[in-house]
Amino acid sequence: MTSLNVNGQPLTVDVPDDMPLLWALRDGAGMTGTKFGCGIAQCGACTVHLDGKPVRSCVMPVSAAKGKAVTTIEGMAKDKVGHAVQTAWRKLDVVQCGYCQSGQIMSATALLKEKHKPTDADIDQAMSGNVCRCATYVRIRAAIHAAAASLV
Repeated sequence: MTSLNVNGQPLTVDVPDDMPLLWALRDGAGMTGTKFGCGIAQCGACTVHLDGKPVRSCVMPVSAAKGKAVTTIEGMAKDKVGHAVQTAWRKLDVVQCGYCQSGQIMSATALLKEKHKPTDADIDQAMSGNVCRCATYVRIRAAIHAAAASLV
């Protein structure tokens, strides 16, 4: 049994310590908002926050999350910045197929918590590890700027 802190709540999952955090969340806890994309930390679909920093959960063993705060897309609505990002995403109709969007939102939220008024270069750098096969990058950047403006 592994005890985690997920979205501010204690969570116990019956998984081995070397299982990727992604699968502990999806299969062990039934939290399917975090997506499997590539399995090698290259696409960003599996992005979650670990102590507020974006990480790729597909390559992180669950043991690395013990004693740390894990935040998933399911916890973003309760977060002021996460809520602003989700609102901007909906307002600007960012999503096309939607598969990568939970990871995109997690990375965008982490960026805005670090830089309140990011430049296009800041956004491009922070989002470079998140791939969108539908190429909604222009709308993603616009939504990040809109979310930043709404938080002022």
